[in-house]
Amino acid sequence: MENLFNIDFTKISTSTKKEEFDRKQNFDLFLKNGLPNKKNENWKFSDLNLIISKNFKKITNNDNSKLDKKIELINDFDHNHIILINGVFKSCDIKFEEKKKLKVESLNSIENFKYRSNNNLHYLNKALSLGGFILEVQKDYKCKKPVVIYNYFTSNLDNKIINNSNKIKLNQNSELTLIEYNIGEKSKFFKNTFEKINIDKGSSLKSIIIQKTKSDGYFYKNISSFQDYNSSYQNFILSSGLKFNKLDIDINLEKENCNCHILSGLSLGKNEHQEIKTQINHLAPNCKSYQKIKNVLEDNSHGVYQGKIFVKDNAQKTDAYQLSKALILEDQAEFNAKPELEIYADDVKCSHGSSSGSIDADAIHYLMTRGIELQNAKKLLINGFLNEIFENVAEEKIKTFLEKCIKEQIDGI
Repeated sequence: MENLFNIDFTKISTSTKKEEFDRKQNFDLFLKNGLPNKKNENWKFSDLNLIISKNFKKITNNDNSKLDKKIELINDFDHNHIILINGVFKSCDIKFEEKKKLKVESLNSIENFKYRSNNNLHYLNKALSLGGFILEVQKDYKCKKPVVIYNYFTSNLDNKIINNSNKIKLNQNSELTLIEYNIGEKSKFFKNTFEKINIDKGSSLKSIIIQKTKSDGYFYKNISSFQDYNSSYQNFILSSGLKFNKLDIDINLEKENCNCHILSGLSLGKNEHQEIKTQINHLAPNCKSYQKIKNVLEDNSHGVYQGKIFVKDNAQKTDAYQLSKALILEDQAEFNAKPELEIYADDVKCSHGSSSGSIDADAIHYLMTRGIELQNAKKLLINGFLNEIFENVAEEKIKTFLEKCIKEQIDGI
């Protein structure tokens, strides 16, 4: 593992001697076990050690966060924005909100990111993180417009590793729509992100992850969310176009009447591998969770969904549902699903389902008899299959934008 990583700690500015010591200590802890592999149950379908070792000969840490291209902003709807360059906070424009009600700043020290984890990639993150952002919505404030995070990657990242950490907090009775918009030039790099989300009593967060441009990047993101009484969290995942991506989502429904939704629509192509792993922890009564994961797999792509629902003994009246569906368009494509239920309460409604199959030949035939060419007929059916995840999006302009993103991903734009 030491032969794979060539880390230069002089590239990382530290505020104290203690931080410098902590970073090196965390890197040593990471090296003890290295990158996770299939011996670890959580990584049995995505052997990161094998994948990274096969695609990188030597990985160095990145210290360049200069913008080498003007970022084209979304013009489909009004929004506030945050700009990250190679994971590092650069600027923000919160022009549609009351300035004191929405706080955004750089997370420039690992000492500001308190997070407990036995995940070995977290040691790597704490050793090499160059920042990220802190976003906090004040009590009783409902954001008027979405916040778009322009996550831009420059063209000079070959064989580099990017580590960053983000903190998001919604105080009591607040609301926010947050869109992570990944764009950039072609480079082969490894990105390792940890994100902590706190949703206070009566608050609502809608989070959307969009991959705008095709990327040769290898991405890992760990999201840890904590929900208070009567709070709501929706997460839409549209990350098609990455060479490798694993989203590790851990949601803790800590008080009564919480609800969370995880909805994903992915269209995977040649040599692309994506995994969504979720754990929804029902820790209090009367909470609801809903997961719908949809994949379309072409060529030799590989999709994975591991979903676990945990219900604590006191979490009566739990209502939890998870479903994964895959359209497999080629014999070489592969989809793995591993649904799990771990239930210790007796008055609950928990269910899961998983299905995979090829595209409906009768539907293709019907469309072709109406004068639609074969390739366009397939795209129409794929589009309909994936767009189902947007049925509960209320904001019409955002819904139209998301549907456009799905279409572009299917068309390979």
